[in-house]
Amino acid sequence: MSSQEEILSDGRFSCVARDPRFWEMPEKERKVKIDKRFRAMFHDKKFKLRYTVDKRGRPVNYTSTENLKKFYALSESDTDLSESDSKDLAVKKKKKKKVKGKGEADS
Repeated sequence: MSSQEEILSDGRFSCVARDPRFWEMPEKERKVKIDKRFRAMFHDKKFKLRYTVDKRGRPVNYTSTENLKKFYALSESDTDLSESDSKDLAVKKKKKKKVKGKGEADS
């Protein structure tokens, strides 16, 4: 079997090495970036399906959320926002608990 170098050195196929249409897509660009409005599809039960067989009838054990994670990624700016949003919510909940605790102690 011919090696990759021999094939690329052949004059008939030398343009393949220089043509960007045949380059492998970078790992960062493979997934479609989605924003925070659609982040619920990664953990919502409405989007989760369990598969028992694949398209050829062979038994498998995986869910549709694994496919979603394979093809989609949250945009980086939204992941930063979502982390800060979750921290803000946690702080607000703690403040509400403290306010309720003080009000109950007075009465």
